[in-house]
Amino acid sequence: MAVLMREAIGGSLRRVRTARRRTLRDVSRRARVSLGYLSEVERGRKEPSSELLAAICDALEIALSDLLAEAAEAIAAEAVAAEATRLRRPIGLRHMDLRLATAADEGPFTPAAPVAPVAPVAPRPAAPQPVAPQPVALASVRAA
Repeated sequence: MAVLMREAIGGSLRRVRTARRRTLRDVSRRARVSLGYLSEVERGRKEPSSELLAAICDALEIALSDLLAEAAEAIAAEAVAAEATRLRRPIGLRHMDLRLATAADEGPFTPAAPVAPVAPVAPRPAAPQPVAPQPVALASVRAA
C-alpha cells in the first residue's frame, strides 16, 4: 500500500525532532500545540493544517520546504520499492511453474532500461576424436 502524505510528514517530523534531541513536550510548548496532537501527527494519525505545520517547523527550526521535500522523497522511494517488488515477484509454487511476472499478468510492463542486443555466439568446434592405438607386429620389431 502507498505511503500517505500525513505518514511521510509525521515520519520526517519525528526524524528531525529526534536528531536534534528535542522532546515532544518541548516542541509542543514552542509550537503551542497539545502534546497528544503532536504525537498523533508524528505517528501519521492526524493530518496537520498548514498553519500548524509551519508552527511545528518553527519550533524545530527547520524550513517547511525542507520538511516537505524530505516527505516527498520518502513517498517516491516507497513507490519505487513497491514497483520493483511487483515486477520481480515469482508466479507459481513448484519449480517447474516458476517464472517471472510478465505484462500479460498485471497490466503494462515498462522495462527500466533498454536491453542491448546480444551478438550471436559461434558454435564450438567439435573435439578431436581419440585415435585408437595400432597393433604392432612382433616380426617388425625383431628385424629392427
